[in-house]
Amino acid sequence: MKICFFHLMPYRFLPDDFEQRYRSVWVDVPHHLHDPEKTRGLYHEFLDELEFAEAQGFDGLCVNEHHNNAYGLMPSPNLMAAALTRRTSQAALVVLGNSLAAYNPPLRVAEEFAMLDLLSGGRLVAGFPVGTSMDMNFAYGINPATLRDRYYEAHDLVIQAWTRPEVFSFNGKYTQVRYANIWPQPLQQPHPPVWIPGGGSVETWEWTAKLDYVYCYLSYFGYKRGKATMDGFWEAIARVGVDDNPFRAGFLQLVCVSETDAQAEHEYFPHVHYFYQKCLNVWEGFAEAPGYRTVKTVQSGTRAQVGAAARRARQSLDWGQYVDQGYVIAGGPETVRQQLTECIKSLRVGHLMVLLQIGSMPKELALKNTELFAKDVMPHVRDLWPGYKDRWWPSGARNGSA
Repeated sequence: MKICFFHLMPYRFLPDDFEQRYRSVWVDVPHHLHDPEKTRGLYHEFLDELEFAEAQGFDGLCVNEHHNNAYGLMPSPNLMAAALTRRTSQAALVVLGNSLAAYNPPLRVAEEFAMLDLLSGGRLVAGFPVGTSMDMNFAYGINPATLRDRYYEAHDLVIQAWTRPEVFSFNGKYTQVRYANIWPQPLQQPHPPVWIPGGGSVETWEWTAKLDYVYCYLSYFGYKRGKATMDGFWEAIARVGVDDNPFRAGFLQLVCVSETDAQAEHEYFPHVHYFYQKCLNVWEGFAEAPGYRTVKTVQSGTRAQVGAAARRARQSLDWGQYVDQGYVIAGGPETVRQQLTECIKSLRVGHLMVLLQIGSMPKELALKNTELFAKDVMPHVRDLWPGYKDRWWPSGARNGSA
């Protein structure tokens, strides 16, 4: 198993009645709710937490990109990854990722990822998400009808920029470049490993398999509901005819560890509740622009993770329901070990991303959660996939091939 510490960098100072007074945490969240001085402090806390996770033995550190929101304060994950290159030395830097369609030209992604790979000594994982509808269609104004075509074209340009040995011209529908010739080139050859974050789009599964990338399901419904999506992914893998190596897949899970089950509820419930009720409070009109999800995905029955239906499903959840329904794996170490083993085996994932800093959680509690997980849980789930080789791990990172 490879186990990564995933950080969303949420704004934890939203008012208690936020979800009653304001329609959305994304796109049009009012500026008067933001305190720049508090955010400055948060950024330093968050970097401290990521650096602490490496010291505790986590294999990777995950950051990601979002815009116009209080859910995650990272419009540029590359800035955070760059800061981490100088303060870490072993953990993979998993940027999940750069939303390719948002960059004009997408060569900017190829250049900045190459810089990060060099700065980190070959520890970069390059994540290429399509991006949420809130980020891409509303915050950045990209037509949902063209978003995925733009994404695929941008992907092709980035990969060519990393792998073609000569200066070349690129004449796409959305991007035209006469001289594609990025300097510098990445350290890892032919390019850093590529992971594709997804929320359940069925077309992504076969595309990921054919290109030999890792598919990462970033689910906030938890592992029990996530099983249907991951079963669909593994069925797609079988159709394509490639091997069923668990390291082809990754999954994100909220986890809370304390001394006992009762102590976990006492310490973590307010912060988990803040996350689900405030950080995921997205107005239905922003959740999915018409055309954002493909017809095939809609027909598959895959549910949106934000919007009115998702909010109703979570609105009245208490701690027991969060845990019983798998939204969060929580409790004393033995409880968490059992649930996490079930999660990993049932989903068949070789890359586990754990969210240990959740919602309004203060730094001290996040560090406690991280340390207990690393000491009392992580060693017990390390060896669940013997006999499989992780071909999708950066060569310069801990447990890499360098």
